[in-house]
Formats: sequence, C-alpha cells, structure tokens
Amino acid sequence: MFRKLLLLQLFLFIGYCVTAQNPALSKEQIRQMKVDNLSDDQVRQLVAEMKKNNMSFSDIDTYAQQKGIPDIEVSKLKSRIQQMGLDKELDQNQKNKEKNKKDKEDEEGSRKVDDDMTEDTTTGSKEKPQTREEREREKRRKKIFGSELFNNKNLTFEPNLKMPTPPNYRLAANDEILIDVYGYSEVQHRLKVTPDGYIRIPNLGPVYVNGLTMEEAKNRITKQLATIYSGIKSGNTSVQISLGNIRSIRVLLIGEVVNPGSYTIPSLATVANALYVSGGPTENGSFRNIQVIRNGSTAATFDLYDFLARGDLSNNIVLQDQDIVKVNPYKTRVELIGEVKRQAIFEAKDNETLQQILDYAGGYTDRSFRDVIRVYRINNKEREVVNVPASEVASFKLKSGDQFFIDSILNRFSNRVTIAGAVFHPGNYALEDNMTISDLIKRADGVKENAALSRGLIRRLQSDYTPSFINFNVQDALSGKSAMRLQKEDSVMIYSKFDLREEYEVRIDGEVNKPGYFNYADSMRLEDLILIAGGLTDAASLQEVEISRRKRGGMYDPKDSTKAIVERFNINADLSNNPEAKAFVLQPFDEVVVRKSPAYASQANVMISGEVVYPGDYTINNRSERISDLIKRTGGLRPEAYPEGAVMMRKTFINESDSSLLANKLQVFYNKLQDSTDIARVQAAVDRKEQLLGINLDHIMKHPGSKYDLLLEEGDVIRVPKKLQTVQLFGEVYFPKKVRFDGGYKFKDYIHGAGGFTAQAMKRRAYIVYANGEVKNTKKVFFFNSYPKVKPGAEIYIPTRKERKGLNGQEGVAIASGLASVALVIVTILNTIK
Repeated sequence: MFRKLLLLQLFLFIGYCVTAQNPALSKEQIRQMKVDNLSDDQVRQLVAEMKKNNMSFSDIDTYAQQKGIPDIEVSKLKSRIQQMGLDKELDQNQKNKEKNKKDKEDEEGSRKVDDDMTEDTTTGSKEKPQTREEREREKRRKKIFGSELFNNKNLTFEPNLKMPTPPNYRLAANDEILIDVYGYSEVQHRLKVTPDGYIRIPNLGPVYVNGLTMEEAKNRITKQLATIYSGIKSGNTSVQISLGNIRSIRVLLIGEVVNPGSYTIPSLATVANALYVSGGPTENGSFRNIQVIRNGSTAATFDLYDFLARGDLSNNIVLQDQDIVKVNPYKTRVELIGEVKRQAIFEAKDNETLQQILDYAGGYTDRSFRDVIRVYRINNKEREVVNVPASEVASFKLKSGDQFFIDSILNRFSNRVTIAGAVFHPGNYALEDNMTISDLIKRADGVKENAALSRGLIRRLQSDYTPSFINFNVQDALSGKSAMRLQKEDSVMIYSKFDLREEYEVRIDGEVNKPGYFNYADSMRLEDLILIAGGLTDAASLQEVEISRRKRGGMYDPKDSTKAIVERFNINADLSNNPEAKAFVLQPFDEVVVRKSPAYASQANVMISGEVVYPGDYTINNRSERISDLIKRTGGLRPEAYPEGAVMMRKTFINESDSSLLANKLQVFYNKLQDSTDIARVQAAVDRKEQLLGINLDHIMKHPGSKYDLLLEEGDVIRVPKKLQTVQLFGEVYFPKKVRFDGGYKFKDYIHGAGGFTAQAMKRRAYIVYANGEVKNTKKVFFFNSYPKVKPGAEIYIPTRKERKGLNGQEGVAIASGLASVALVIVTILNTIK
C-alpha cells in the first residue's frame, strides 16, 4: 500500500512539474516571434494579454507595434487568431468595453443632472432641472400659436422711452416735466411731480397737474406762467412743455402666467410689455382673453391674435399704476396638422368656425387635399372621427380638443405619359385624346439617328397597378402602320443602337507615345490608330507590327484550335499608307503591338564612387564590359583603397508574388544589421529596389575576365571604401562594441575583448559578415568549432540559444494522466505477481 501511494505521489508531482513548464512569452521572444512556431496556448496567452489591455481585433497592428512584432508576422497572427475563433472574443471584449463606457457615461450624466442646479439670477436660488412631464408641457406650449412671441430672444416688447409722449398719457407723481420759456424772457425748468400731484415753479408757486394729459398740463402751466411773464399774452414769449424722465409703475399679473407676480415697469409700458416680462401665458393660458382690471372694473380685453393675424395693437393699452393684468384659462383649443402653412394649436372664440382657424394658420398649402378634412374629436366617452366636406368648413363648429388633419394630394398624375431614350426631347408629356406612340414621338421632336427602330417597349400599369411591358415596332409606329394608343402613366422607351451592344474599342501597346484603349470608328486603319496614340516612339520598329483579332462567327470545329487571328504589317516612318496594310481595316476589339527595334539601344549608365582616381557616372561601352574594365576606365584604385570591402548594388525587379518571400529575407537581414551603421544604406537600397552583391574586387583585378568579374548592367553602383580599421561585435557577448582591427588577433581574441560569450550564446552558430557583404559561418571540425577568419570591417554575430519550448497546460495534463495510467497498470501487475 505504501508503494502504491509513493508511486501515485511521484506521478502527480511529475504531472505538476510538466504543467508548470509553460512560461509566458518574454519581450525578446515576442520581438523575434515566429507565428508558425507558436503553440495554440501561446496564441491564447497573447489574446488574453490583449483582452487585459482592453484591445479589440482591429487593435492588433497597434499591439504588434508596441511589442516590436515584425510586420510580416502580424498578418500571420491575425489569420491564426481567426482560425482559432479568438477574434470573436476580442470583438466581444470591445463591445463590452464600449457598453461599460456608455453605462458609465450615462451614470455620470444622470448623477450630474441630479447634482447640478440651475441658479436663478434674480433670486439667487437654485432649482432642479425640468422633469419629463415639465418638458412635455413645455414642448406642447411651444406648439401653441403665439407662444413664439415669448420664446424669441430677438423679439421684445420693451417700451420706446424716446418716442413723443402719447396724447392720452396722464401725469402722476414722480413724472418729470421740462418747461422751456423763450422769447423776451429766457428760462428753463426741470420739475418733478410731487406725491401730492403738484409741481413747484420758481417765483410762481405750486401748480396741480396730477391726472392731466400733457395738453391739459401745458394749458394750465402756460396760463399760470402768463401771470409773471407778460410777453406770453402778447406773443413775444413762448412756452414749450415736454415730458422728461417718466415714472415707474407697479402692475400685478395673475392667472395663467408663466411667472405671475408684481412687476415694476415704465409708465409707458403696455399690456404686451407686461406679458413679455412675465414670460407670457402658460400652457393653459388664453392668448385671446387677457383682461386689464383697473379700479375694480375691466378697462380693456387684449387679444394677441389681433396682432398676430392683422398687426392690430389697438387694444394694447398703456398700463397705469396698480393695474391688474389677468390671463384667463383658455376655453377652446384645436390643432391643425398636415398641409396647412402653419401647423400649430390654435385658440378659438365661441363664435368662430373652422374657416377662421384656417385663416390664422395662413390657409392651405399648394399640395393640400381640400375636399375632405378629417377631425379626431373627443366625446364624453370615447373618440370619434368626423369628416368635414369643403362646403361645411365655413360653418363647422369647433369643440375643444379637436384635431384637424389636412391630407396631401396623391403623388400621381391624371394625364401623364413619359418617353425616354433615343429621342431629342425625352421627358413627361400630357396625354391627349386618342394619343398614339407616333404622336408622343412627334411631341419629343422625333427619334435620334442612332435609334434602334426594330423594337421599343412600353411600361404600362395594369388595373391593379402592377407593371407590364408591351413591345412595338418603332419603324411601324413612325410610318403609321401601327397606331397603338397610349394610356395614363405609360412610359415609352426608345433604345439606342449603342446601348444594345458592347462599347467598341481598339487597343494599341508597345512603342507608341500614348498606349492604351481608344474608341473604335468605322474604316479605321492601322496608321490611323498609331496617329491617335500620339505617334511612334524613337525606339519603335517599322517592321512586323502585329495586329490580333477576335475570332467571330463560323461553325464550331473541334479540330480548329485557333484562338485569335494575327496579322503582321510593315509601316512607313511618316505613317503614309503602306500598300500591304492599306486594304486592312481595323475591327472592334483589335489589338495592335508595335515592337521595339532590335538594333535600338539607349545609353546605360553605371556609377562608381569611393577610392578610385576618377569616380562618377560612366556609360557602358558594350554588352561585354565588366567590373575590371570599369576600374581601368576610372584610372585604377587609389593607394588607400580597400578592395576587399568593395560592394556592388544592382537593381532588381520584384514580382508581387515574390514580395512575401523578399520581406522574410529582408527581416532576417535587418535583424542581423540591428545597431549597425550600414542599416540605413541597406534600407535605401531596398527602397530603390536594389540588391547588395558581394564582390571580391581584389580577386577581380588580379584575374580580369574570371567568373567573379561580373558583366555590368544599367544602374549598377560600385562603392570602393577606404581601408577599414575596426571590427564590430553583436549578439551574445557581455559587452558588444566596435574594436580596433589587429592582424594578430583571431576570432576568440575579439570575443574575449568583449567580455566573452554569455550563457545564452550559441557558439556553433556564430558567423561573420564581411565588409563586401560576404557571410561565413562557424564550421564543426570533430568536436571543436572552427571560427571564420576576421578581416577589417567585419561584423561578428553571436546568436542567442533557443529556449526550450515548455509544454502547455493541456499537454502537461495529458502526459500526467498517461503516466498515472501507466503507474496504475504497474501497481496492478505487482499485486497480481504477489
């Protein structure tokens, strides 16, 4: 039994250790990550980290940039995540993040609404924002006709204090009177009416003016002044009386007012001024029954609709001190919806009908259906619909709460026919009595020259308004042979010949100035197309111009394998007619190719720079010119030149299909060149679509014409450096640096100078990149490493030892389960043996 427990504990411990061997990817591993080598569990780790950082599937590019993942691996990572179905988890993670953000914003917004208070600038108090019911009432109030007067900031009813004094204005306490005496006597007085109603004129005494109009006050004051100024009676002295600063009065606004209360306003203020100051009638306030109560009786009744509909302010009386403005509740309100010029809720008086309400709304719109107006009416128990014919609108009695719907006319025509296509004036026309297709075509000024006369179409609506098509012969309709009559909403289509065929084109390519596709025209010939294409280039060959033509018509023959008809012609340099090609007329979709002359060659240049006698650009003399020939033309190498470090850049063409493979190679090369001074040079070469060629210039100059002495090509760039004196170390050494080259040093001497190999160094994979781009690896001789020779300008790379790949959780559990099963079998066998 003890043995069983011991074996079981041993295998469980092994399983635990195996499960634990699944470390997370380090930053260095992520940077050098190869997606193809990742296990499913490691991909899940990356996705889990992205979810932890609240990233979505669309944020993978950003994540890769942050982690330094190569671009070529990003697309592979996306495909891998999609294959495992983990992209949905990332998208769901993004949706949850957005939902949480929205919920948080809503919560903060709700909290802000609850906490914020709206401060009243007049009282300094704070009020909570409007509730939903209050907002609904405010919205309904804005629909009431006339409420815009009190909501419009650009409209005000403030009294004009600079206007002439109204004739009916009566003086009272605190009014200021200006007295100007001029003529033989000159004197001015500015006097204020006392609370007792008097003004005190110097040298004259008090004069009672309370309750007098300005005209009455002028007569009384002039009469009193005549007792001390004799010139007034004789006419040599005149008196002018005017009103200075006016008094303020207190009025009380009560009833259905937005802000009822007592208000101090100028004495020239009217009923409209007081209503504007108080915010106007409420939702339930009347706009047509506003009373001014003075001394216990009604002085006037103000109707705002008189002003809104007719501009009449005759009842807008000037208020007096202690007046009461009472806004009564409305009695009857109806609503107009639909095709009226002003949709709103209108207040009606007892004797008004629907016609007056329509007048207040500005009348019908141009698209209104006036025969019947539908009314939704509230009865004592339920709602009902009432139809109001046009004849009853003027006498229809209103009931509060009525909703009148004025519908629009139908979006159809009673006598419309349409013609489109190859006619001179397509469009809509009026359907006349017994109108035929020929009549409609004549109204459209006839068919165009390119019209297809064999067949036309009529789109007609059947009795149930489903569409149908009727074909006709256009030529027969024009000649009168066919006289098909049209119906309402018929649509006639005359097709163009060009619309019924593929667009005719021809193509020219090769040595012409403007190659491409051109519109085909009848009787077009080869020279015509070359002329349209801008003529021939300097490199064009006049011989063997090739024309390929589609194979059309004929009977199918399985033995005939011909796919195209190809003809070849010679042309003249001046594009004059060639007897051979003169009879050959181009057809639609012909393709012409003008070849390059085989004897034509443009200049090809190469560049050489660095330590040669005459660096610069050189033109290649012949097709067999080599690197050694170019060095001789430059005057040879300078004494300080380092031929072993010379490099050559050559242009290369990259197919799209090769782009992925090239990107992988470049990524490996960039990793090797990291922190190298030559990385900028290599990047510039890649951008120019150039490749680095390692050449041994020293061997080339000693053995001209050998296989190392390459033939020159256009765009080649050769750089010959000075003698290099340093060696650069990269990778797994304790102190990577650039050191001085010493001919007596070997590979390990440079390693020791950099602190030696690190524990992660893979010595057997060490390699050297020489100055000319040549690479040499470490070789294995028996059990020893044979390191390459170090030269000036060399770069030594010590790769990192690959970390052993740990098992993921599922693999660990599987192995542990298998070992436990084996242990159980062993224990069973032992028991059986006993």
